[in-house]
Amino acid sequence: MMIQEIGEHRFDNVYQKQIADKECILMCFVDGKILARYDAAEKRLIYPCCEEEDLIYLFKVDEKKYFLKIKEDNDTEYDLFSMRDLMNLELKENLDIFAAYSAYHLYVWYSVNRYCGRCGKTMVHDEIERAMVCPHCGNRVYPRINPAVIIGVKNGDKLLLTKYKSGFAHNALVAGFTEFGETLEETVRREVKEETGLNVKNIRYYKSQPWGIAQDILAGYYCEVDGDDRIRMDDHELKYAEWVKREDIVLQPKRYSLTNEMMERFKNGEE
Repeated sequence: MMIQEIGEHRFDNVYQKQIADKECILMCFVDGKILARYDAAEKRLIYPCCEEEDLIYLFKVDEKKYFLKIKEDNDTEYDLFSMRDLMNLELKENLDIFAAYSAYHLYVWYSVNRYCGRCGKTMVHDEIERAMVCPHCGNRVYPRINPAVIIGVKNGDKLLLTKYKSGFAHNALVAGFTEFGETLEETVRREVKEETGLNVKNIRYYKSQPWGIAQDILAGYYCEVDGDDRIRMDDHELKYAEWVKREDIVLQPKRYSLTNEMMERFKNGEE
């Protein structure tokens, strides 16, 4: 299941002006880490509860409300809790990861919009919607969401797999951000051409996924190689790009990404 598939739980992202009480969950981040306690038996993250002032309301899951506290350092005054790396969470429930990533998405946005990009004055929270507003010049800023594509390029019974030059070490698919003035389908063609030198045809939308750790909305597409299937890899961005047969595809160790689901569908003969 992908990260946003949280079963019977209901995620409510509608903004409301809320005051935290002692049952609310506190989300706190510093340098890509989240304040939490790990329950090894349940493989769950436990977050501190709070009724502090000056917290930012984030969202609600079922009836549980989540709030944000922006800190400047790793010091914590919450006993039994410590800062944990967001990219290395080993959890059983998608809900735990989805809540953490969604909260991090908003944390980054709030952190970089403290001051107005037009006049430099301090921004304030809007009273009725999730926006930061400049009381001096009226500039209004909404949460940033970066559109990007994940691309499964097919060549008969083979799929184009890649590995990034740095960072994520496991198998991936061609991917990239949509540029201004570009459709998602045009992004598919451009990214495949730039990264591998291949042309593609029969571009077909599959599914989307929010990916809060990078403030993305991912759109998955399958397509077919068009003509010459010789790969001319961009070695500035990739260290690996090869055609791989279905039975030889090695999936990612964490199963909740759109990329992994698309690779798994092809491996299982569903594409």
